[in-house]
Amino acid sequence: MSAVSSKSNITTLAKSYHPLSIAPMMDRTDRHCRYFLRQISRRTLLYTEMVTSMAILHGDKQKLLGFDRSEHPIALQIGGDNPQDLAKCTQIAAEFGYDEVNLNVGCPSSRVQNGNFGACLMLQPELVAECIAAMAGATTLPVTIKHRIGVDEVDRYEDLVKFVSIVSQTDCARYSVHARKAWLQGLSPKENREVPPLRYEDVHRLKRDFPHLSIEINGGFTSLEQVQTQLQFVDAVMIGRAVYDNPYLLALADREIYGEDYLPPSRHQIATAMLPYIETWMSKGWRLNSITRHLLQLFHGRSGSRIWKRLITEQSVLPGAGVEVVERALAEIPDV
Repeated sequence: MSAVSSKSNITTLAKSYHPLSIAPMMDRTDRHCRYFLRQISRRTLLYTEMVTSMAILHGDKQKLLGFDRSEHPIALQIGGDNPQDLAKCTQIAAEFGYDEVNLNVGCPSSRVQNGNFGACLMLQPELVAECIAAMAGATTLPVTIKHRIGVDEVDRYEDLVKFVSIVSQTDCARYSVHARKAWLQGLSPKENREVPPLRYEDVHRLKRDFPHLSIEINGGFTSLEQVQTQLQFVDAVMIGRAVYDNPYLLALADREIYGEDYLPPSRHQIATAMLPYIETWMSKGWRLNSITRHLLQLFHGRSGSRIWKRLITEQSVLPGAGVEVVERALAEIPDV
C-alpha cells in the first residue's frame, strides 16, 4: 500500500463536514442542474456526475470539470482504479477549485465493471486503499469515498467492516455508504438502486464500530424529516433521485439541517433567477432544453405542475426557443 498522507485526520474531517449532500447522478447532476439546485439551498454539498480518470486526463477538461463558483461547496466524483492516475486527477480537481474529491466504489454498471472501477472495487479493498492514499497524498482537499454495504455474496456486515478497516488506514475523510449491496450481474443500475433491500442498521452499526470516522448514509431518503432522523445515528445523509424528482424539498435544508436563519426563495423566484443564467449559456451555443430539463419538477405537487412540465418540455426543443419559454410557463402558474 502507498504511504498514508501526513495530513491530520481531524483537520480533514473538519474541512469535509457536510451533514447533507446530493448524490452524484449520471445524466443529472451536470453543471446546469447544480446551478439550479444552488438557487434552492446555499449550503448542501453538491456532486458532479462521475467522471472517469481517463476522461479527465485525456479529454476536454474545461467541458468535463468546469463549474460556476456559485456551486460551492462542490465535490468531484472520479471513477478509476489506477492510483497514479487518480492522484493526477485529484491535483487537477484542486487546480479547478473543487472543495472535495470522491472515489466511486459504488456504481455497478457493466461499463464501469469493464473498466475495473465502481462497485467491483469493493472486492479489492487493498487497491482501494492504495487509490485513496495516492489521492490524499496529492492534495490538501478532503478525499472521500462512496461505496456499497457489499457486493454479490460478499455482503455480510463482517465483509463491510473488513473493507472499511483496510481503507481507513488511509486519510479518507468520509465514507458515503449506500445502504444496499450491489449485484454485479443480473440487475441493471436502476434495479440495483431498488431491488437489493435497504440495510440502514448496517450503516448505523458501522458508525458505532468506527466512531472516529465520518460516516454518511445514502439510499431511499425522500424528505428532510428522514434526514434529521438519520443524523441521530450517522454524521451525514446523502439524497439522490428524490431531489431530482422534487428539487424544492431542499428549500428548508439550510434552516432545518444547517441551522441558518434563512427564508428560502419561492419556486417562482428560483425560476426567475435562472433566466440570466439560461441566456448566458444560450449565447454560448447551448440549447434551451439542455438546461430547462432540470427545472421540470420545480413545481412538483403544486397546482400548475402539469402545464409547467408540458410547456417546458414541448417548447424548449423548438428552433429559436429562449428564456421566453420559461417566462410563459411561469405566467401559467400561481405565485403562492
